[in-house]
Amino acid sequence: MSMGNDSILDAYLYETDGLLEQLDSIVLAAEQADAFSNDDINTIFRIMHTIKGSSAMMEFNSLMTIAHRAEDLFAILREQSISIVPESLRPELFDLLFQTIDFFRQEIDHIQNGEALTDNIDTLLEKINSFIAQINGTAPAAAKEPADSSEPAADAAPHGFPYGLRVFFDEGCGMENLRAFMLVTSIHDICSEEDFTFEPADVEHNAASSALVAQSGFTMHFRNQADRDNAIHSVTGIGSVRNYQTMDPASQSAPAAEEPAPAPAPAAAPQAAPASSASASAAPVQPAAPAAQSKATPVKTENHHKESLISVSLSKLDQLAAVVGEIVITESMVTASPDLKGLKLDAFTKSARQLRKLTDELQDVAMSLRMVPVSATFQKMNRIVRDMCKKLDKQAHLTLIGEDTEVDKTIVDSIGDPIMHIVRNSMDHGIEENVEDRIAAGKDPVGEIILSARHTGSEVIIEIRDDGQGVNDDAVLAKAIRQGLAFEGVEYSHKDILAFLLAPGFSTNSEVTEFSGRGVGMDVVKKNVEDIGGSVTITSEQGKGMTTTLKIPLTMAIMDGMEVSVGSSIFTIPIHNIRQSFRISQKDLISDASDGELFKCMGEFYPVVRMRDLYQIEDGRVNVEEGILIWLEAGELSYCLFVDELLGEQQVVVKPLPSYLNSFNIKRSGIAGCTILGDGNISLILDVNNLYQGQ
Repeated sequence: MSMGNDSILDAYLYETDGLLEQLDSIVLAAEQADAFSNDDINTIFRIMHTIKGSSAMMEFNSLMTIAHRAEDLFAILREQSISIVPESLRPELFDLLFQTIDFFRQEIDHIQNGEALTDNIDTLLEKINSFIAQINGTAPAAAKEPADSSEPAADAAPHGFPYGLRVFFDEGCGMENLRAFMLVTSIHDICSEEDFTFEPADVEHNAASSALVAQSGFTMHFRNQADRDNAIHSVTGIGSVRNYQTMDPASQSAPAAEEPAPAPAPAAAPQAAPASSASASAAPVQPAAPAAQSKATPVKTENHHKESLISVSLSKLDQLAAVVGEIVITESMVTASPDLKGLKLDAFTKSARQLRKLTDELQDVAMSLRMVPVSATFQKMNRIVRDMCKKLDKQAHLTLIGEDTEVDKTIVDSIGDPIMHIVRNSMDHGIEENVEDRIAAGKDPVGEIILSARHTGSEVIIEIRDDGQGVNDDAVLAKAIRQGLAFEGVEYSHKDILAFLLAPGFSTNSEVTEFSGRGVGMDVVKKNVEDIGGSVTITSEQGKGMTTTLKIPLTMAIMDGMEVSVGSSIFTIPIHNIRQSFRISQKDLISDASDGELFKCMGEFYPVVRMRDLYQIEDGRVNVEEGILIWLEAGELSYCLFVDELLGEQQVVVKPLPSYLNSFNIKRSGIAGCTILGDGNISLILDVNNLYQGQ
């Protein structure tokens, strides 16, 4: 199909992704309970119905077909309850649903990447048909009938649905059938499908219905008045609605309860063929001249009922953050202008303070718009643990802590894969294969993986902890020696051995499996986390388990930094990397065998990096008594940096370096980006991890 309207595609992808996340969590919870509640069944039916309709609208036929058949399955369960599925078939039902979810996700990925959709869906379709046949005791095709029960037949629709609501869209607005379908979808949130019906019944995937809706309006019928009145809020909350009519049973030409049969449709009006409602027998379906007994209400746009949440494109938030950053920089340039030095301007100073207060608030609001909870990423790990338990024949469960912790949207998108790798590593390498081994070690037979998140000011700490067998130092060291990462005869500490796990190409598995053994995993985790300014550390105790800790910045757009000078150059060091600063003398430094310098602090020796020498800055200070020593930490790395002086703490807007500088490997030289200072000068932002590596 033509992808001319990107906004419609974006809305489809956003909605479908949310529905799949909801579906995943429902099925996971149901599998643990070994049954679906009535609410679960109704919700899954509505999800499949929505995916079917929206996919048909987008002409994604493979998604529509699978969703339609899954909808048929849950239509049967709605009619006859979950008891129709024998307990022996429950695992097959859960597996079938997970396969369906995986299929949807695969197709959504294809759409996002501009790839062709899967043509051959016969295998999955046959599995669904076969399961329907098993619970029905009939041929798969016979399962079609219950699905149609969600859309009541035209001649039965008005009975039991006495409260009517007819909506008229603006003339010439176009795509009336899609607008009607969007209205139906919004009403699903406030009213179950059993409590209302609508006509034309095939409006969600029949473009021909647009002409019918444009001419005769879109009619809905409700079981009770409260649902109909609530639906009016949905009508007034969407665009392109001209007016609406409410139709009550008291205004009908005959009471609904006494009607022996629905009124026949007029022969000259084929578009009103579904008009089996009580209201249709009393009034022609014409928006230009509504019947006297019906109440026509123009929509008052100023009284629209608005949702409390809206979805916004991330690119727009990026643009907002960039503009706010420029405002902050400009405000600093104005208030710190050298032209103002020596002038006593009380009114200006007062206004400048108020401007700074407002820009700080604007900056906080702009950043808060980008903050989202990590819950969506954390919840996806439930599925990873569930699938691996089945495939590896292990027993384990996942415990989530701090799901409400909020991080920048860009950061959340970047940490999904690293967390997945670590959870897989815990399941594959950590949790014991034999339950007897856990019992013998005094552990619970069912292993536990704890995924937690917490704030610590400027960063978020994410921990993945398991109570498995931990790291076998001897086995890891032996493998490192075989791979040339370590040397025989050299004594390695426990900390050194754990560092091998983060080396590229390292794996303790002797054979390649679906989950590990290819040497791709923890090194990818380390790289991805460092790319967003974070760090990875590993701790382990053999027999007790392993903990992987990710330290992630809250946002990459704005950071708290310490401005330092070296000669005439100014650098910014992230505050969260600074432990302490010292004034020292030359005697406090110790030279090592390679003429490097070490500083002793709290019983430990730390290497000293002189910024003047590292970047060959000619006018930097040489005498240590005249400068400042800053103790820095980044993950497991800890060292001291010698600079001329500290200029002060400042919140800075992070600007990326020009892409052409990548060819000079500048990031590996310890430069993470730059920022513009209040006086207009540029300050380079230091990457504390790569700064030491690049010397």
